[in-house]
Amino acid sequence: MKILHLDTNHPLLWDSLETAGFENFEEYQSSKETVEKTLHHYEGLVVRSRFPIDATFLEAGKNLKFIARVGAGLENIDIPYAKKMGIKLISAPEGNRNAVGEHCLGMLLSLFNKLSKADREIRNGHWNREANRGLELDGKTVGIIGYGNMGQSFAKKLQGFDCTVFCHDIKEGVGNQYATQVSLRTLQEMADVVSLHTPLTPLTNGMVSKEFIGQFKKPFWLLNTARGKSVVTADLVDALRQGKILGAGLDVLEFEKSSFESLFSEEMPDSLKELLAMENVLLTPHVAGWTVESKEKLARTIVEKIIDAFGSNPSIKTT
Repeated sequence: MKILHLDTNHPLLWDSLETAGFENFEEYQSSKETVEKTLHHYEGLVVRSRFPIDATFLEAGKNLKFIARVGAGLENIDIPYAKKMGIKLISAPEGNRNAVGEHCLGMLLSLFNKLSKADREIRNGHWNREANRGLELDGKTVGIIGYGNMGQSFAKKLQGFDCTVFCHDIKEGVGNQYATQVSLRTLQEMADVVSLHTPLTPLTNGMVSKEFIGQFKKPFWLLNTARGKSVVTADLVDALRQGKILGAGLDVLEFEKSSFESLFSEEMPDSLKELLAMENVLLTPHVAGWTVESKEKLARTIVEKIIDAFGSNPSIKTT
C-alpha cells in the first residue's frame, strides 16, 4: 500500500509504517493542485492541516482507502464526501490529550496568579506585590464543555485541587469520577471557570457569543484550547471590558488560518488588537497539544490505527 505524507511528523511514523510493509512517499512543499495530479497513485494519505481536503481533492484520490490526520480534529476534511467514497478517516486525539490537559491547567494557574503580568512588571523594574495578589483554585467550580479525550484529561488534572468539576456534552452518560455531567444551564449557573474542549461544528462555530456569555449567573474565567472560531472575539472583548469574563487563556484564535500555522495576513481586526492589549488575557500559538512527548504519541497512535485497520505487509494495489 502506497502512502503519501503531506506534512512532516515524528520520524517514528514513517519508519514504523515502512517496517510494517507500507511504501512511503512525501509531498511536503507541493501545492494542493500539484498533489491532486498524482493523488490517484496512493491508497493512504497522512496529513496535519496544510490545506483543506475538499471534494475536488478527494475526487482526485480515487484509490484512497484511508486518510490519517496526525491530530485530534477532522474538520479540515470533507467528512461526508470522504465517507461517500468509502474512505476510512483516522485521527489521534489520544496522542495529545495529556498535553492539552496540562496546558489548560498551566494557563488557569497562570491567570489566577497573574504570572505573566508579574514577570513582565519585574523585568521592567516594578515590584508590585498587592497588585499581583492571586486567587486559589481550591473551592472554585470548573465547567468543562465537551467531555471527550481533551476534556477528560483536563478534569483528571484538576483532581487534588479541591475544586468542583462539572462537564457538559451533547452525548449522554459521559460523566465519570473526574466530572459530574450537567445541563448547560446548570453549568452556566455554577461555573467560576469555563474550559472549551469541543470540535468545530455548526453547533460550536461562534458558540461563545454575547448571548451565551449573558446566560452565566456570575463572572467567570474562560479557557479555549479547542478551536478559535468557537469564540466570537468581539463579544469576548466586550465581556472582558465589562467584567462579565474575568480573564481568558486562549491557545486558539478566531483569526487563525485554517492550517493553524499563522494568523490571517490581512489587516488585524480591531477586536483582536484590543484583545492583545489586555493584561488579563494569556495567549499561546495553538500549542496546547504540541509537546515533545505528544509528537511521538501522535505518530505512534496513527501507526497503530493504520496497522490495526489494514494489517502489516498490506497488499492493496493501485488500479
